Amino acid sequence: MAFPFADIPEFSSQLTGRGPAEDIISIIKYVYIRYIGSALAENIWYIISTIISISIIIILTLLIARLVNELLEKHIPKIMESSRLGKEFDETTHALTRRLIVAAIYSIGILMIILLIPSLNRIAIAMLAGAGVVTLAIGFAAQDSLSNIISGIFLAIFKPIRIGDYVDFAGEYGHIEDITLRHTIICTWDERRVIVPNKIMGSDSIVNWSFNNPVIVWPVDFGIGYSSDIDKARSIIIEETKRHPHVLKDKEINVRLTELGDFAVNLRLTFYVPSRSVSYETGCEIREAIKKRFNAEGIEIPYPYQNVIIMKQPVDASSCPGPENGHSQEEEQANGRESPESSELLPGGLRLEDRKNES
Repeated sequence: MAFPFADIPEFSSQLTGRGPAEDIISIIKYVYIRYIGSALAENIWYIISTIISISIIIILTLLIARLVNELLEKHIPKIMESSRLGKEFDETTHALTRRLIVAAIYSIGILMIILLIPSLNRIAIAMLAGAGVVTLAIGFAAQDSLSNIISGIFLAIFKPIRIGDYVDFAGEYGHIEDITLRHTIICTWDERRVIVPNKIMGSDSIVNWSFNNPVIVWPVDFGIGYSSDIDKARSIIIEETKRHPHVLKDKEINVRLTELGDFAVNLRLTFYVPSRSVSYETGCEIREAIKKRFNAEGIEIPYPYQNVIIMKQPVDASSCPGPENGHSQEEEQANGRESPESSELLPGGLRLEDRKNES
């Protein structure tokens, strides 16, 4: 029986008179030296250079992305504000464009790493060959993310909302703090952050108080008593409203009677303020000032009340109680008392004898 590798000088002397364990070890050594070792010797510098290149690409990608992000975030707005283009500078478009550029830098870095690795390169070529199927699969798997990105781009192009706008959305009031590629951040009046996906911001109705003209009309309601002087109350309301610094004096201030309520005459004050951000505080301060003036001027601010009318019903003789001692007329006669005529009940619960005594 001929031994494998017996014709090779390195093993011909070792495969004779040896056990199976020594033969297997010799074969492994030969395969390693002949094939693996030679392959590593030939490709070791290529592997090392590939690892170094990938590391350099990763480091440069991170550095370039960070530098570009800082440049676009901090320095470009200052340059735009100091130049003539400051009035045309839009923070929303700037924020979204900055994020798109940074994402493109990361994508280029990942593509260069793929091209450096032959196995990944072949996979990428295969994916490009079947780009239609791959694109369809990726589209189904990441349809929410893609829709948010596309909606974010549309928000930046059409600008229904912008960074800094005051909005009412889903029962929350606040200002737009940031618009990213995926979501929009709303900072509420009590410093909470509401994170809303861009596709929802692009499809739901939003009240934008800052769109086009930030000046708004703010209402405050009052109720005065029916006996109060309406003209006097109206003049007091207008005087106190004009004293507030946030109220626009060049705009009309109106006080209208809106309802004759169950217990009050309802008046509505409307005035103009520069923006929605100061409207609530302004309304509260005006309401307090008018309440103090009403107290000083004798204008009644009524509260809900009800009138209760008690009707006194006539006393029914049949409903009057019997004798206090609980004895019947027969028992009274047996005990030698007076005849039933003397104990006859009269209206009001009085006995006949009592009435005679009273007369």
